[in-house]
Amino acid sequence: MSLEIFWTDEATETFDSIVLFIETNCTENEAGSFVKQTQNILFPISEQPDTYHRLIDGYVRQVFITKQTSMYYEIHEGYISILFFWDNRQVPIL
Repeated sequence: MSLEIFWTDEATETFDSIVLFIETNCTENEAGSFVKQTQNILFPISEQPDTYHRLIDGYVRQVFITKQTSMYYEIHEGYISILFFWDNRQVPIL
């Protein structure tokens, strides 16, 4: 049974920001590839959300979209929230 996936406003903003960065500094083709990689990871998450790396608090999970970008999500009863995207080259939030 697959869970429905919802994007938070922050997830949408950070995703759009990363896509814009890739379009500006690389190519539209690479930006399209990033979008496709993100879409391709959503189905496995909806089917088996516990598969990916759980962070210290136990609720938030991390999945690498590319070497440079991670997506963070939270599993709820009956659905999944995409929380935000993170450029792995940034200093971590502590």
